[in-house]
Amino acid sequence: MPAWISGRISKLKPIVFLACLVPITLLVWNAATQQLSANPLEDIRDTTGIWTLRFLIATLIITPLRRLTGWHEVIRFRRMLGLFAFSYGVLHFVSYVWLDQFFNVAAMLDDLMKRQFIMAGYASFVVLVPLAVTSTRKWIVRLGGRRWQLLHRLIYVSCAAGVVHYFWRMKLDVQAPILYGIVLTALLAVRARFILPEVIARVRSS
Repeated sequence: MPAWISGRISKLKPIVFLACLVPITLLVWNAATQQLSANPLEDIRDTTGIWTLRFLIATLIITPLRRLTGWHEVIRFRRMLGLFAFSYGVLHFVSYVWLDQFFNVAAMLDDLMKRQFIMAGYASFVVLVPLAVTSTRKWIVRLGGRRWQLLHRLIYVSCAAGVVHYFWRMKLDVQAPILYGIVLTALLAVRARFILPEVIARVRSS
């Protein structure tokens, strides 16, 4: 990579990092200045949940963007966005476990069995955990490139479960989750557009 491109990416990454902190910063500020709604728990839970989904989609956009534009250096933002998705997911999960359920395991298990959107949310978060743990270069070496890639394609599963979680949570006003679902479907279609020829080529050469 030319030095000037590497330097430009290095300067851009802190800006993207700070931009990713804006949602949580605004949430903390609104909480500290008592500018949340009459239901602050719902504000915290909804904000962290929505931004988890947005960062997941932003992470998924990176590879199609790189392939369609030829801007290969953009791949250097993928890990950062993925870890921000996980971080906001942790905050969303904690807001439920701590602020909503007060660590009542029995109540959480009962909630899990009775409410489908809770089950979908758990599934989305659980899938994210191994992806965050194995996001370093050392894990790429340990697992091998191909197995690492297969594992990290589970981000699509996490994102799909997140969309379903959001859809079932909203019940009536489902325009936003449907929009996220359309974006995810489009990303899957683009992904398939690039993967299928590679798979066919491997089959023919074997």
